[in-house]
Amino acid sequence: MTLSRRQMLVLGGGGIVALATFAAAPVPSGEPVEIAMRGTPRGERVWFSPSGLSVEAGTPLRFVNQDPANSHTCTAYHPDLFDRQRRIPSAAVPWDSDFLLPGDSFALTLTVPGVYDYYCRPHEMAAMVGRIVVGRPGDPGWEGPAPDSEDLMAEVLAAFPPVDAILARGRVQAQEAA
Repeated sequence: MTLSRRQMLVLGGGGIVALATFAAAPVPSGEPVEIAMRGTPRGERVWFSPSGLSVEAGTPLRFVNQDPANSHTCTAYHPDLFDRQRRIPSAAVPWDSDFLLPGDSFALTLTVPGVYDYYCRPHEMAAMVGRIVVGRPGDPGWEGPAPDSEDLMAEVLAAFPPVDAILARGRVQAQEAA
């Protein structure tokens, strides 16, 4: 079937409305979602993109190192991993991607509702952290964000996007350098 230009424009306009509606909803499970590990060309700034993401339980995630200058990790805050304070739901399994070279990726699926905070081991002090919200408050077993603690620098705590902003927008981007 061939569509006329007018039909394509009408369909495209509807797609824009659908996309605007979709942005505030969690990404449905089954659709893989990519989270990029990024950095400036000289490596003076590093970040996850998006830094905040809302998904449904069971949504496959893929962390991809798109930074040509650095290796990165994606590591959950958890006592079983490097003796860190737990910042993921208590029933969730912690993860560590180990070092990913440029172009490498790591796959993960989160099934427990709640707030998951993670970081890049070599770049945590540069506030390379992210937050994933699985489900919504009120879902059975949902756990909110961990309280602030003294084991994280104020700059790192400030880099976590607020849960309400993630839920309202679906994705929150880190302040990316130009």
